[in-house]
Amino acid sequence: MLQTITITNEDILQQVKLSCKIPEIVEQIVSRKVIISTLEQANITVETEELQKAADLFRLMNKLTSAEDTWKWLEKHGLSLDDFEEIVYNGILVGKLNQHLFTDKIEPYFFEHQLDYVGVVMYEVVLDDEDLAIELFYAIKEGEISFYDVAHKYIQDKELRRQGGYQGIVYRKDLKPEISAAVFAAKPPQLIKPIVTSSGVHIILIEEIIDSQLDDKIRTKILTELFSGWLKEKTESITGLLSV
Repeated sequence: MLQTITITNEDILQQVKLSCKIPEIVEQIVSRKVIISTLEQANITVETEELQKAADLFRLMNKLTSAEDTWKWLEKHGLSLDDFEEIVYNGILVGKLNQHLFTDKIEPYFFEHQLDYVGVVMYEVVLDDEDLAIELFYAIKEGEISFYDVAHKYIQDKELRRQGGYQGIVYRKDLKPEISAAVFAAKPPQLIKPIVTSSGVHIILIEEIIDSQLDDKIRTKILTELFSGWLKEKTESITGLLSV
C-alpha cells in the first residue's frame, strides 16, 4: 500500500535551500520589486482589454485550450486564479516598461553597434574528435558525403538533426569570437575548416551573410537586450547590498 505523503510550505522551502536555489530566487524577487517600483514611478497601468488579450495569448502559448486544461495547469504549479492574473498582468507591465524606458534608445544603440547585427545563415555540426571533424570536412569538400548526411549521423539533438544542423540567422555578437572571425571572412556558400572551441570542434556550412538592418526582429532583440542589461545592473546593485 502506498503511504500518503504530505508536503508543507516548510518542506518546499527546505528543498529550495538544499538545491542551492536561494540566491537565484532572491535575485528574481529583487528583479520583480525593481520592476514594480519603476512602474509605479512611471505611472504605467493596464487596461482590462489588454489583460484579457494577454491572458488569451498566454493560454494559447501554453496549450491551455479549455477551462479544464487551465485549472489542471494551475493545480500542477500550485497557483490560484489570482496568481494566474498576476502572471499575465506582470507580463504586460514588463512589456510596457520596456517600451517606456528604451524605445527611443533603439536606433542610437543599433547604429553604434551595427556590426554586431550582421547575420549569417548557417548549418553546424559539433564533434568531440578533431581528427574526425577534419576527415568529414574533406569528405564533404570532395563530394564523398553531404553535410546533411554528416548532420544526420553525428548530431545528438533530435530536432536539430532533423533540420540538418540548421541554426537559422545567427548574429555576429552571438557567436564565439573564434567562430565569428572565420564565418564572416567566408564567401557563401562555403564550408569552412573545422574550428576548435571549448564546446567542441565545429564544422560549419555558411549559406548566406545578411547585412545589418534595423527591422522588427532586430528592434525586439535590442529592446530585450537593453532591458535585460538595465534590470541586471539594478538587481546586482541591490543584491550586493543585501549580501554585505
